[in-house]
Amino acid sequence: MQNMNRTSTAKPTTTVAVFGGVVGLMAIIVLAAGVLVVSARQASAKPEFAAQTKLPCGQCHQNPAGGGALKPFGQKFKANGFKLK
Repeated sequence: MQNMNRTSTAKPTTTVAVFGGVVGLMAIIVLAAGVLVVSARQASAKPEFAAQTKLPCGQCHQNPAGGGALKPFGQKFKANGFKLK
């Protein structure tokens, strides 16, 4: 009779489980990054400030249409809680 007890050091089910866990973790990371990218919005000018102050958007913003970088006047307006002195 042959010895039917064979010992093996490799466990294929463990390897598959670890690989599946790594792939699952990578999928979660990619999904989370995608959600962050899609949900991020670029800041833009608020028309209500123009209506409130009766000033054109270009008074505060370097771009006359509004949005983007602020001029020194716009930085002071923001620092003052969006109120004119």
